[in-house]
Amino acid sequence: MSWEAILEPGASRATILIRLMVGAVFLSEGLQKFLFPEQLGSGRFEKIGFASAHLLAPFVGSFEVTCGTLVLLGLLTRLAVLPLLAVIATAIVSTKLPILLGGALGPFHVQDLKAYGFWAMAHEARTDWSMLLGLAFLLLSGAGRWSIDARLVHRRRAVSGS
Repeated sequence: MSWEAILEPGASRATILIRLMVGAVFLSEGLQKFLFPEQLGSGRFEKIGFASAHLLAPFVGSFEVTCGTLVLLGLLTRLAVLPLLAVIATAIVSTKLPILLGGALGPFHVQDLKAYGFWAMAHEARTDWSMLLGLAFLLLSGAGRWSIDARLVHRRRAVSGS
């Protein structure tokens, strides 16, 4: 795949709204892993059941901050969403599936909630599903016309004369 194909903005200007939503959520969540490590970083990862939570939480937080910023800017957007897709898929498996099942899933512990099952999971997972679908949209459609990716493609085409 060529750089031009990766950077191709494809989608309309309105794509900036999806980029702002997805990028801001990941940037915010990544920063909070560092600002509030016991509640949202390594402490939370440990409670969920992740091994080496003290290493994994900052690693994940760094990807969320970096890739969330790239998505906000519309820079290398399709590449930036790939690690974020892995992050959100892991979040769904490790925190939402145990709610659906009403018990631990392998090493992942279930949260203490008033209810379990489909509706409890659907409620708890609303942001995760929104992020998953927003990331899928950006992967398929690109950053949109109001992005650094679009400027890079435009500049490259102007230089090459195509």
